[in-house]
Order: sequence, then structure tokens, then C-alpha cells
Amino acid sequence: MTKRNGWARTFTRLFFITAMVFSASTIALAQDGHARNQEDHGSWSRDRSEGQDDHDDWRDKDDHGAGADKVLYIWAQDQAQIAPDFLAVIDFDEQSPKYGEVIQTVPVPPPGNTGNEPHHCHLNSTKRILGCGGLLSLLKNQNGIFFFDVSNAKKPRFLFSAKAVESSMTDDFLPIENGGFLITQMGSATGMAPGRVAEFDGSLHFVANHFGPWSLFKEWPDSPPLDGFNPHGISARPDLNLMMTSDFIDPSSTLMPSMGPVLRGSVRIWNYRERKITKTVDLFSPDGSGPALGTMDVKMLPHDPHGYGYTSGMFDGHIYLIDPERGTGTAVFDLSTVKPHVDTPVPGGMGQIMATPQSGDRLIVGTFMAGQVVMLDTTDRFNPKQISAVSFGANAGPHNIVLSSDDHRLVVTDYFLNEDKEGIIHFEGDHKVHVLKVTHDGLIEDKRFKLDFNTAFKTGPARPHGIAMK
Repeated sequence: MTKRNGWARTFTRLFFITAMVFSASTIALAQDGHARNQEDHGSWSRDRSEGQDDHDDWRDKDDHGAGADKVLYIWAQDQAQIAPDFLAVIDFDEQSPKYGEVIQTVPVPPPGNTGNEPHHCHLNSTKRILGCGGLLSLLKNQNGIFFFDVSNAKKPRFLFSAKAVESSMTDDFLPIENGGFLITQMGSATGMAPGRVAEFDGSLHFVANHFGPWSLFKEWPDSPPLDGFNPHGISARPDLNLMMTSDFIDPSSTLMPSMGPVLRGSVRIWNYRERKITKTVDLFSPDGSGPALGTMDVKMLPHDPHGYGYTSGMFDGHIYLIDPERGTGTAVFDLSTVKPHVDTPVPGGMGQIMATPQSGDRLIVGTFMAGQVVMLDTTDRFNPKQISAVSFGANAGPHNIVLSSDDHRLVVTDYFLNEDKEGIIHFEGDHKVHVLKVTHDGLIEDKRFKLDFNTAFKTGPARPHGIAMK
């Protein structure tokens, strides 16, 4: 066992407590009745007084993505897990005197509104529905998929929560053409393998209001592979009929008493329209020490004629280029070479979520332990070069990063996962939300945007994770 793998084992041992085996999951139950009684959300925020209302001006209207984003959503939880999990609504209008301030919060109503470990979120293709995931909802046998109506951008309304039938541990959301979502479910219904990709149709936001309590969705593939299918990241190029998912970790391998977690190092190539896996790309570290360690995320490059994508080994420190036609993966960048260099126990500083501007020739990645966000020039797909880096300080904890609609701003949340008394994972970060100005050749921190989830809410410190803008 190499020293690198030794560190990986040490730190990945701190990853993802999963649930006791529960009985079979039920199909999505609507909770819309609770959402209708959410008019007092303002009491949660110091920045919104009791009973205060927003003016219904043009900035509240849905512009379907035209122009600069004006509203930022952060999907988060109360650190003490006493107050409900919530969606924070933040002024993201650079012309506003209250830029960066919390407008209101929208708490999830009971039942099942605490301890979900709010994870990733995404707007659907119409920008009227926000889908959000609860990574550890299974621990309490709760619904782990949450939907909000954001038609009125500054006044979101909780719609309903749901759970899949054959899968759990909701991770990432991919909007699809009909207004629905493809959602990575990292674990099976009991938190084991194989996971699935759940699909909700474009009528999901009408389910609770008009069509009763049942949500229409499917889980893919019909017969999932049994060789470690635990999808975390998801990316697609519908124009090429291609989709990729990245396998990250087998959640069941972290159940106590475990001999050690089983990390994944593979990317699945899909026929997008048929929702079928066509190839499995197994990745190996370039030093010959073994497979890639924890391929958390995958991003396909916009406009690339070959359908190339990138994935990152969280615990081996390498970025890999995925060729979907050949079914190959090649290590092309070592995150431990990023400058300024930060010494970390995990090689490369623990690479996290990635982002790709529509130019198709840049890749942005955060490093949790190094506390950096790095931009790479990917014009030469097999030889990316660092062109910019922003440092927040070692262990600041940048995990999730999302680009604005116009690619001019990047939002960063400093929090990964902390299981508190229920587990052994304590990747807390500093709970800050950053905005970086993005140009074709660099990243610059927007010092005007200052948002600290330790102090922004009357209920106490909170953990920011999911990001969306409109």
C-alpha cells in the first residue's frame, strides 16, 4: 500500500455514514398543504423584518435566464439541526444596495424537515422549479427529494418532497428538456449498491396542486450494473445523445463496524435518449498505484465535437479526460501542482465539484483542504494548464461551485459534510459563501459580496451547500 493510498484510506474512512436497512421505500408523497402556510418565513432572517413584503417590481418576474441573475438560492441546514432545513433567498443583483443580503428563508415543513443533510440543487429548464436533494434523509427514513416553486423569484414556495422506490442518497440534479430532472441516487433503497438515476417528468410541479399525491418518475437503468454503480456526478450533451455519470463511493462500505470504505473510480457513458449505459470507463492513477480514488464529479465540455468530459479523483489528486467514443480515461492534470501550493494530507488538496463555462475551453475546480478555486485552460484537452487560482485559506472548505447563467460569476459554498453525533465525517468548512468574478482568463474574488452562514440567521449557524441562481 503506497503512502498516498494510506492517506486516502485514512481520510475516506471519514466518509458518508449510511442508514440502517429500512423497509421498502414509498412513492413520492405530496406535502403541498404544509407549503401553503409559509408566509412567516421572514422571522428566520435578520435582514427581513416581521411581515415585510417585497415590491412586485420587474426584478421579481421570471426572465427565463435572460440577462444577469438577480436572485441566489442556497440550500442549507441549521448546524444544530433544531430549526428546519431551508432554502435561503439572497439578493444577487449587483446594482442593488442590498447585494449579498438574505431576503428571506423558506423552511421545509414537517414531517421529515430536519437532518436531511441538504446537498445539491438545480433549476429545471423553465427556471420555475428548483429541485434539491437530501443526502442523508435515509438515516431517518425521510423523503430525500425536495421541490420548490420559484416562479416568483424572490418568493419561493415549497411544493412537496419525495423519495424514490429503488434508490436513495440523493445527490445531483440534471435539468432535462421537458422541465423535469434526472437525479443521481448514490445508493440503493437501503443505501447500498447499486444506485440509480431517478427521472421526474415535467409535470412534477403540478402534482401536488392538481393531480393528487403521486409523482410520476422512473429510475434508470432498468437493470443497473453490479460492479460498483454508485452515481454521484452527472452531465449530458443531448445534442450528441451522450450522458456521463461518475461513481464515487459504496455507501454501505462505511457502515460501522467497517473494515474501510470502498471508493469508486469509474465513469459511465450513457445513451442519453434511451437512458442506457453503453460503456464503463475504469480509471487508474498515472503512478501505477491503483485505481482512481473517488470520482465525485464529471463535467462534459460544451461544444466539444468528441463529447469529451473531465472527472476528478478526490483522493488521488488527478483530473482525468474521458473519451466517450473510445471508452477511455486519461490522467491529464495533477492538482498537487497548483500554485500557490498548499500542503495537505490528501494529494492535490481534495478536489471537489467542477464547473465548465459555455466557452468549452475552461475547467474550474475547488479543493476543500487547500481552500482554493482553480481555473484551467483546457484548449489542449490532454494538457490543461493552470491560468488562475483564488485562495480562501487552508481548510476554508470550498466544495460546491456553480456558474451564473451568463458565466460571469461563480458562487462557492464552504461546506461539505458533517455527520455530527451520527457519524465520523466532519468536513465542516467555514460556512462562508463567496462570489468570484469570472473572465476568460481568470478568477477574482468579489469582495463586495460578504455572506457568512455562521451569523446570517437568528436561528444560529447554518451549513450552506446547494447553489442555484436566476
